Order: sequence, then structure tokens, then C-alpha cells
Amino acid sequence: MKLSKLTFALIIALSTGASSSNALAIDLYVDTKTKQIFAEPGPGREKMGSFVRVEDVAAKNEPATVTSDITSSHRQDQESNDNAMKALEAHIAASKEEKAKDDEKWFNKINIRGYTQLRYNQSLSGDRIKSDPELRSVGDSSLKDNSGFAFRRVRLVFSGDINEYLYLYLQPDFASNVSSSIDNQNFVQLRDAYADISFNKKHEYRIRAGQSKVPFGWENLQSSQNRLALDRDDALNSAVPSERDLGLFVYWTPEHVQKLWKDLSKYGLKPSGDYGVVGAGVYNGQGLNRNETNDDLYVVAHTTYPIELNFLGSLFKDQVLEVGVDALSGYFNPTTADMTLFDKNAPGNKGKTILKSDLDSSLPQTTNSIQENRVGVHAIFFPQPFGSQAEWNWGKGATLNPEGKGSIESKGLNGGYVQVMYKIDRIFRGSDALTPYAKWQTYRGAWKGAANSPKVSVDEIEAGVEYQIMKALELTLAYSTMDRTNVSNLGQASGDLVRGQLQWNY
Repeated sequence: MKLSKLTFALIIALSTGASSSNALAIDLYVDTKTKQIFAEPGPGREKMGSFVRVEDVAAKNEPATVTSDITSSHRQDQESNDNAMKALEAHIAASKEEKAKDDEKWFNKINIRGYTQLRYNQSLSGDRIKSDPELRSVGDSSLKDNSGFAFRRVRLVFSGDINEYLYLYLQPDFASNVSSSIDNQNFVQLRDAYADISFNKKHEYRIRAGQSKVPFGWENLQSSQNRLALDRDDALNSAVPSERDLGLFVYWTPEHVQKLWKDLSKYGLKPSGDYGVVGAGVYNGQGLNRNETNDDLYVVAHTTYPIELNFLGSLFKDQVLEVGVDALSGYFNPTTADMTLFDKNAPGNKGKTILKSDLDSSLPQTTNSIQENRVGVHAIFFPQPFGSQAEWNWGKGATLNPEGKGSIESKGLNGGYVQVMYKIDRIFRGSDALTPYAKWQTYRGAWKGAANSPKVSVDEIEAGVEYQIMKALELTLAYSTMDRTNVSNLGQASGDLVRGQLQWNY
């Protein structure tokens, strides 16, 4: 018969507090391996002693004189009780040790979190391109038309320190589209899958191996869960559409900078994440979840540094300015396809057709690849309460030239954005925050994430407000006036769009 701790405690209580001197003794046994207590003998069980109920002489006001036999019996009973308590304590200690070993197992160290974004678009005015939504970011393919509800992101993140030197990160998205189609939505796609291998316990030096964000730009690295504007700017995002690729990256982040970024995040100021004060890497360069198609890898270099401005006086108390420079270089093999250009004067808006065969013949015959070089700069002034951020990049890359039969050539590119915001804490409740913002962006250059790497012309102004109701829930409303190129047919469209996004974090 196996006894619980509670049963054993009751036995001890009865043995010391009951009043019958001639009660029957009970023998208890302890398993030498598991340290569990039993009332019956068995294999591997060692007898602890016999336990009887002892008469409380003092409570009955009886003479304190007892025979030597009774005194000896009481002493033996006390020793047996002491042995039982020691066995019980050993059992508890062994249980704690076993639990500690279980806690060290890697699957007990994995954390799960995520977020979902439900978006609504409503076109107010502007040009319409038949059967193709035009008034949206080229990265926002979540809507078949300009109006309606759609999931922008449905993410789950599995992460954790496997030990002091190895960190795991895995993120799928459940709101992806199949290829470039906007009729088939909400398929699972791998976004991140990497390991951070650190060289010291402070994680100042580390290698990131796998599929992760390419460290080019600042807003590109900022999580969509934290970003204020609804979409990333086209100019910097065009360098690495979907922000990610497969490769190896090296990062260095001093301990004091790690702490500052964590403090900014704790105060709700939304840094871009820890991609090193200095970072560098090599990666395929063909884009997210795509095979490498040539023998050349991209190289990237990233620098950024947050500066506390307290030394400038009370006007800048607790303010932080982050500045940096990035660069990348590599050979890109554009995806080619037949393409029909937009012509508003032609039947069905269909103009000249460019054939895939003509585009393929325009590429370098030995590699099918065109070199891309870019350099970018960024400056972020975290809102306490006023803030601003700006980025710009310049370079050259593979770009569609629609003249003649059509060809893909190396062309120049440049563009960026400026954003201002004002953060107001505790509007209606203790943990909420209201942040109005305005963002202007412009870009002239290739969008290599689309077939044929078409050149786009983008000018857009967005004004909105984010209301963080609580840590788990936030609402963003935004108005945009835009003039942008449709990447599927090079039609130019302009108009006004109202968007809303509800995000819940878990």
C-alpha cells in the first residue's frame, strides 16, 4: 500500500498526539530508490521503524515519573519518527531534483507568442485598373479589391534559449498567398527559421544561421507587430522584398546597448530589434523561400547605434537618437514572364505585350544575372513624446525597360521616407497610448520581387493614429493619398484610400 505525504503526516500526528498507550504499532518502509513511503514490506523497501501512539503525560497532569522501559520505548519511538521525517525530506529533495532536470529539457524552454492583423481597405476616389487593385503597397497583396476585410498577418513565434549559447527562433505565417495570386489566401508559409550561436554568455558576439531578416535598413528590421505605419516604405523594402533570405550573419552588440534597446521596448517605444551595432552576412539574394539561381551570394553590412541625449540638458532628458548606415551588393537573377502593359486607351486597357523569350535574351547569357549595389542611411528619434524617423537609399539594379521588345537592364534607383509621430500615454486608462503620425515616401526604381523586375514610381502621404488600448490589443486608422505604379502591368494610378487595422497580440 503506497502512502501519500498527507497520509504520512496524519500518521505522525496520531503517533504524537493520541492518548492510548497500548495501541498497536505500525511498521513503515521506504523505497531505497524512489524514497516513497509504504506500510507494507516489498522488494527494495527498507524498514524505517515501528510507530505507536504515545500518551501525553503532561496534558493529563499525571506524575512525570516513568519506568526506564517506558522511557526507552519513548526514545525508540522518537528516533523512529526522526528517521521517518528524514526519509520524507529526502523524498521531497529528490522530487525537486527530478523536476529541475525536467526543466532543463529544451522543450520546456520554448516560448510561444504571436499576433494577428485584421485589415479593412476602402477606396475613396481615384483611378481604377480593371480587375487589379492599384491603390495599395506593392507588398500588401492581402486584398483582391481595394475594399473589404482581409488578414494581413497571422503569426506564431516559437523561441527560446536552448542553453546559454544557443537560441532558437521559428515563425510561420498563416495568412500568406500562393505565389503572386490574390485569389488564394491564408496558406502557411515559413517566415523565419534560425539559430543564434553566441560566443559568450552575454550574447555580445553571435552568428545567426538560417532564414531571417537581412540587416538592410531600419524599418525593414522592425517587426510588423511594432511598426507604426501600416506598411513598410517601398524604397528600402525593394532591396529585400519580404525582408528575409537564407544565409549566415554575424552580429556584435555590447551589453549596454542590449539593455538600452530592452528599456526602449519596455517603455513602448518600438525599436527595430537586436541586429547588432555592427552586422555583416552573406545570403542567397533571390528572395524569401526561393532557391538560389546563380553562383553568386549577396553580401550585406549593417551599422546602427543608439545615442542617449541626456548630456544635452533637460530639453533632451531620456531622449534617444539612433543613426546608422547599411550597404549590400550581389547578382540578382530576375524572374521573367510574359507581360501585357497597361494602356487606358486600348480595349480592355491592354497595350503592348512583352514576351518572356525577349526578356530572357536581354539578360547576360552566361549568368542571367545583373549586379545590384545599394547604400542606405537612417536616423530615428524615439517619441518621448515627439519623435521622427527617416531613411534613404541609392543604387543600381536589374530593371525592366519596356521600350522596343523589352529588356532587363541595370538602372539607377533612389528613394526613402520621412515620418513624424507624437506619443501620448495614459489617455483613458493607465496602460493605453495614443500615437498620431504622418509619413511621406517616394521611390523611383525597380521592384525586383515582381516578375520582370519592373520600375515603379511611387509618391505617397499617409496620416494616421495608432491607439494601443492595452498590451494585447491595438487599433490603427490611416488615410493615404497615393500615386503609384502597378507592378503587374506598369499602369500608373492615383487616388485616396482609408484603411483600418485591428491587431491582437498573444
